[in-house]
Amino acid sequence: MEKDIKKFDEVAEILKVMGHPARLCILNGIIQTGGCNVSHMQECLELPQSTISQHLQKLRSAGIIEGTRSGTEITYTLKNQKVLDIITTLYPQEGK
Repeated sequence: MEKDIKKFDEVAEILKVMGHPARLCILNGIIQTGGCNVSHMQECLELPQSTISQHLQKLRSAGIIEGTRSGTEITYTLKNQKVLDIITTLYPQEGK
């Protein structure tokens, strides 16, 4: 058994942030589309824009996603390889 618990801290923090159904869905959608905006997420999730924005803020703060602005639109993409590995293990993509 591993004695240095600190090496598990980063992954535990990532899992805490990911541990909400809406955030899992957002991350899975970002991976499937290669990046998407709040409007697209809102259509898929059928949640208010403000709720989605709160979830996105938690994911951004944890360094899991990043946003790229083009005019008034922000496209969110995944920036953490560990999260990609976790999501693709949990939700294998059809045909990939």
